[in-house]
Order: sequence, then structure tokens, then C-alpha cells
Amino acid sequence: MATNGYHDLTMTSTPASQSESFPSISADNEESDVTEIESLCVNCEKQGTTKFLFIKIPFYREVILSSFSCPHCFNSNNEIQSAGQIQVKGIRITLTVKKTEDLDRQVVRSDVANVCIPELKFEIPASSQKGTLTTVEGIIQRAVDGLEHQQPLRRAMDPDMAEKLDKFIESLKKLLQLEESFTLTIDDPTGNSFVENPKAPCSDPNLKVMYYVRTLEQDQELGIKADTIEDPETEINGATPIADETDNNELDLTNEVVSFPTNCPECHEPCTTNMKLVKIPHFKEVIIMATNCDKCGHRSNEVKSGSGFEPKGKMIKLHVTDPIDMSRDVLKSETCTILIPELDVETGGMAISGKFTTVEGLLGDLKDMMVGSNPFVGGDSDQSKKLIEFGKRLDEYATGNTPFTLILDDPNSNSFIQNICTPDPDPSLTEEEYVRSYEQNEMLGLNDMKTEDYC
Repeated sequence: MATNGYHDLTMTSTPASQSESFPSISADNEESDVTEIESLCVNCEKQGTTKFLFIKIPFYREVILSSFSCPHCFNSNNEIQSAGQIQVKGIRITLTVKKTEDLDRQVVRSDVANVCIPELKFEIPASSQKGTLTTVEGIIQRAVDGLEHQQPLRRAMDPDMAEKLDKFIESLKKLLQLEESFTLTIDDPTGNSFVENPKAPCSDPNLKVMYYVRTLEQDQELGIKADTIEDPETEINGATPIADETDNNELDLTNEVVSFPTNCPECHEPCTTNMKLVKIPHFKEVIIMATNCDKCGHRSNEVKSGSGFEPKGKMIKLHVTDPIDMSRDVLKSETCTILIPELDVETGGMAISGKFTTVEGLLGDLKDMMVGSNPFVGGDSDQSKKLIEFGKRLDEYATGNTPFTLILDDPNSNSFIQNICTPDPDPSLTEEEYVRSYEQNEMLGLNDMKTEDYC
């Protein structure tokens, strides 16, 4: 790590395809892909060099890193941009910084993210800085450097203001000495910011991640929703909205598979998504969506709830004691958290998309996310050994011969584990309803939704 908290970028050439353009971070990959271009230095107005690196961050997504350096005045600058689309929901990340290791956590901050330290009433407003790949220490140090930059001029023009800023800068520097713990909050409406969890795949008690539904004003600021829609029949994104039909040609989602054109999330080539409404016995209706790409072979399936918001959340606990439990049907909604207490594992609702699978399939998806697609698995590091051991234990659990507990915690009560004793109660399966917290309602976008006496 450099002294200013940023990461050094050194590499050469640009790949062609989307999958090749964003290789995962790996210590074994000696030949990294970089594009270098000459660009004007804004400090000395001479030619410097900007390097672009396309990379995939583990447990996150693809990003574009840019690093500028000037050999004449030694001016430098690092920036980061998300290479993916704006996410469906915004993200609010709260980190409690208690020890030196917390200051070294990697942080991805998009240019529209708001950063706040409540203890000092300090805030870095959205769009005031470019996106960066840095650390917690780097965020604070950059703030200190920015405030100190104009202090000599302020001391001459406004001594009182300069004195107040000196005290505040000293308070920021004390944070780096960790005399007391403090809180760092990142609020990003695009959902493209990230704070490293060094304990992955286990949950981190000092790191809280909450997803929320953007407001209309936030969508407008991001440029993804118009102020008004003058003509509802206007073609949007190449697809014309389906008009309501009252005749015999009305669309029947129950008995038909509906296909519509879309773009592959991997190679971005045109492909087809199939959608069907399915009634799950002893549960409810769900919408299953499957995408197959003939170009790159990518396959995916997602499950969406076919009903509205439930009044309460639901926690489902399955005590796996027999191999037959591996074949139980499982519906995991996109708002559902997966917990396995024996492994001290907890995933966020957005970690694995909505799926209709089996217990064995869910464990396979969990292993693929945590271990299979993780470039940190390799070498002799402690984290690599921990992840490999985690994968072995998941394989052991997948046989059904080792007892463990699978918990699905869904604040919207749209998840399901099959009761193999139906219609009798299942001794291995328990369900418990609970009242959602304010934070859970915020994640579902219910706090600002008026559903009573609406007019």
C-alpha cells in the first residue's frame, strides 16, 4: 500500500471480449492487461501517462481503474469507475473502525457516493470527488490533504476559519491513531460502492450492508428515469409496452412460456429470456426467468415473487440430518439471507440472486460464489487456506451425512423449503414469522410507501 492509501497500478495491452477484459485479481497472473495513453497534466500542462486497468474485484464486480502520473512535476491521480450497470437498488455500508486492520480495508467509492463520519459530523458529499479504489485510511488521509492544501492562504485571508480547520484536521488525524473507535458510512444510490470483508466467507459484525429502493429524485439525478412520460405507448429500450387486453387473446402466464429479447449479462450479445408463472404447492405463485446465450454459452435463472409484499418476515430453519434432505426443493428470493451457524456464514440477500433449486444446489451455488469464482483461492495465504477449508466443509455437508442447520431469513416472506412430510408437520423444519425492523422496511422500500387511505 502506498503512503497515501492508494494502490499502485502497473500493467500492459487490452483484451477484446468482455470476459477477457475483466480478469480477476490474482497473484498468479503475472501478465496483467493495461492500456496506456498520453494525456495532458493539469498541473504543469506537459504530457503525462494515464493507465487503464480492467479488473474484477472478488465478492464485488468489474471495475475500470485509471492511474495518471506526470514524470515532469510528479503529479499523480487514481480513479475508479464501475464497468457494470447501475444496480437495481442503492447501498448503504456502515463500518465500525476499531483496530488497525480496519484502516487497511479496501474501499471502492463511486463518484456519486456520500461518505460520512458521524462522530465528527464530517461528510464528503456525492460528486465532490472522483471514484476511487483506496482504503479506509486513504479516505481520511485524502480528506486531510484536501483541507490542508489551502490552509496557508486561509491563514492570510481568514485566520479564524484557518484556526477552526486546524482543529478539525487534528481531529481527523486522531482517527488514524485509533484513540477511539469511529463509524464510516458510505451511501451510494448506484449500488456500486464496496467495503472489504476480511473475514469472508464469514459474516463481519463490524460491517453492515443495507440495500434500499431509490427515490424518484435519486433516479432522476442518475439519469435513469424521466421526469414525466408523455406517451406511454412510446418504445422504451427497443421494447414496446404490452397494452392491456380484454379479449380472448389475453396473455396467459400460467399456461404459456413468454419469451422476450434481452442482452447477455456476460458478453452483451442479443439473446432470449424465457419467463413463466409457476404455482409452488403449499406456497404461492412465483415467476421463473431463464436466460440462455448461444454466443458465449452463459445460462442463468432467477425467481421473482408473483405476489405483493407480505405483512411479516419469515425465518425458515432446516436441520439437515439425512441425505434425503439434500433433494428438498428450495426457493430463495432475492431479499433472502442464507445462514449456516456451524460455518459462521451469513450472506446478504443480494449475494445470490433469486433461485428455485434444491438444498444441494444451494450449497453448490454458495461454494461457487465463495470459493469457485474467488481468485484469492490459491497460494499459501491464511485467507486462501480458510476458503479452501470452507469449500471442503460445504462438500461434506452436501453429502447429507454431516448434520448442519440451513436458515433462510426473508424479510418479505417469499422464500420456501419443501416439507417432505406434507400434510403432516416436518420435525426437521421450522418456520417463524416476525415483525420487520425499520431497516428491513427501508430495504424493501416500504417506509415511504403509502398503502392506506390513498387518493
